[in-house]
Amino acid sequence: MELVLLLVVIGGLVAVAVGAGKTGKKRELARADAEVAPVKKLAEEDVTALGVELQDLDIDLAGHPLDAGANADYQRALDAYESAKTAAAALTRPEDVKHVTEILEDGRYAMACVRARVAGEPLPQRRPPCFFDPRHGLSVADVPWTPPSGAQRDVPACALDVERVRAGAEPDIRKVMVGSRRVPYWQGGRAYQPYAQGYFGAFSPMDWMFMGMLFGGGFDGLGEGIGAIGEGLGDMFGGIGDGIGGMFDGFDGFDGFDF
Repeated sequence: MELVLLLVVIGGLVAVAVGAGKTGKKRELARADAEVAPVKKLAEEDVTALGVELQDLDIDLAGHPLDAGANADYQRALDAYESAKTAAAALTRPEDVKHVTEILEDGRYAMACVRARVAGEPLPQRRPPCFFDPRHGLSVADVPWTPPSGAQRDVPACALDVERVRAGAEPDIRKVMVGSRRVPYWQGGRAYQPYAQGYFGAFSPMDWMFMGMLFGGGFDGLGEGIGAIGEGLGDMFGGIGDGIGGMFDGFDGFDGFDF
């Protein structure tokens, strides 16, 4: 009788463990979906913006013959758009967005090269995109900028944002939704760090972006909440185990079995 009861209890424990594992997996998938959805939306918006810029470039180039170099750069920009669109559609983790923004950064530089070649100007220096909104394209200068509760630093900015900052006005900052608030993308949480790495990671002067100085908050709070849930579940199952252990203490008949 005691052996049957033991097997029943063990079976129940196995069922509880399997159920807890499935619940934990669902929570992990829900957390991953919650993190990747806004980042994927951001990437798709950036891809769309590059497509619009390519259409504008087509209009500007009408009637201008392209030499071999301009043709190659133009094709490179077109290929970047298609590759970024494919990569954004396949994005399943926040880390994957780094590949998308790397492609977009290269495509915008290729477009700048096309414009320079057609205008008979030297190829542009490969500078980082505009820090305030990478969709603004290549930066033209570094400007001193002080984030809220932070230290002043020099950041790359497009021509319009250079003018704004130097005039004491607010730059045109790319913002994202975090809960019910719109915040700069660098305050969106760690899920947005790969987004910036794709745009700025190749430029060593931007290392300060990825050294804990930006990309705090955001989904960190969600992670802490999930951690607390996990600790609560651990305590709960620990209590169950203690209770079962106490129940077995009352069965002296088990001493006769050699397991």
